[in-house]
Amino acid sequence: MAYRTHLCVILLLPTLAAAAVCDVSKYGAKGDGKTKDTTAIAKAVNDCVATGGGTILFPPGRYLTGAITLKSNLTLEVEAGATILGSPDPEDYPLYESPWAGDGNTGGSGKTISSLIYAEDAENVTIRGRGTIDGQGENWWRRMARGRRGEQRTPEQQAEFAKLANGRPRLIEVVRCKFVVIEQLHLINSAVWTIHPFLSEFVRVDGVTIQNPVPSPNTDGINPESSRNVQILNSRIDVGDDCVTLKSGMNEAGRKLGRPDENITITNCVMLRGHGGVTIGSEMSGGVRNVVVSNCVFQGTEVGIRVKSQRGRGGVVEGLAASNIVMQDVRSAFTITTFYMGQDKPGDEFPVNEGTPTFRDFIFNNIIARGSQTAGQVTGLKELAVENITFNNVQIQAKAGMTCTNAKGIRFLDTIIDPDSGPALTLVNSSAIDTSRLSTRKKGIELVK
Repeated sequence: MAYRTHLCVILLLPTLAAAAVCDVSKYGAKGDGKTKDTTAIAKAVNDCVATGGGTILFPPGRYLTGAITLKSNLTLEVEAGATILGSPDPEDYPLYESPWAGDGNTGGSGKTISSLIYAEDAENVTIRGRGTIDGQGENWWRRMARGRRGEQRTPEQQAEFAKLANGRPRLIEVVRCKFVVIEQLHLINSAVWTIHPFLSEFVRVDGVTIQNPVPSPNTDGINPESSRNVQILNSRIDVGDDCVTLKSGMNEAGRKLGRPDENITITNCVMLRGHGGVTIGSEMSGGVRNVVVSNCVFQGTEVGIRVKSQRGRGGVVEGLAASNIVMQDVRSAFTITTFYMGQDKPGDEFPVNEGTPTFRDFIFNNIIARGSQTAGQVTGLKELAVENITFNNVQIQAKAGMTCTNAKGIRFLDTIIDPDSGPALTLVNSSAIDTSRLSTRKKGIELVK
């Protein structure tokens, strides 16, 4: 009898309504790669929103479209065999207000172009699938090239270059969003940055493949900016600029907003050919803190781990831990500098003020670098040293050794630096450098006054 009662309770439980699935092909999307499907896709999104949420489904096909704007409680599902193609026309991407107005990145307009996939002030947004999102960035890169050439441009070329007035569309951008998942997708040919979580939190990027050709200008892989609690996992990133970059605004605009990039984990990733495997800065004026990089491979990147800034930026980068990393054929294994651009002249004096960047409390553990051009550089400002950096169980084989300039509290524990020529370590205006457990088969340490 007790069993019957229990069974009746189960049978009488209400059935939950199934979440809406809005197939874009049912809304008139052609998927032929030629017809713009923007309107049909927008109808599918609006219907899904009207039901309280659900899935916008892209079945196999090639969907040419302008910006797709997502709302809360939506999943954009790109099935295997489906490709979303970004429109080359700027008018297909609405403009939105940028907090970086006046910092030189918005053309002075205070507005910037939307991304191909865009969400703002939304929660519970998922972008996933075994399909492809193709930004068709070559259209935008050609316009960039025309602007950089010195020769006289024809009216047609000038008109094309003018289409960049409000920037280029990122592939995926979420602004002031919470609980975002981006997973499994193949992301290619982004016009500029590929994935951009901005002022967002609780973001997970998992199992994506990003491919932007080399060279292609500013086509970073994943750029969390002024965001917190971000996970980047199990991904392969091969791009024309930095693979993963952490940012928080530039100069006074970034300091005024005061929103650091924080609580970032990057693990189980392969980084190929980009300017940097993992980079922090140089726009980091709001600060970057609490970053973990682990179990990654960097192959053929210009720099393995790069942290960069310059006078005038301000901001603090602190609490960076990188471990269990293999670097192969990178130009510089480590580049850590608050002197990214500029030149000091003899007799120059600079005060420490709000525009002075601070780097401190980094640890690099269980890292192997082979085939580097240089072991790296740790470079502070003469008015404020980079300080408290530990290299523990790090092995670097490179053509040239490491140089520390305006650095303080650098420790080398069970670390091997083997340059093909020259000293393993060169110290310039640096103090409290612990080399007692640094070894090399070549020339040891050189002090430069």
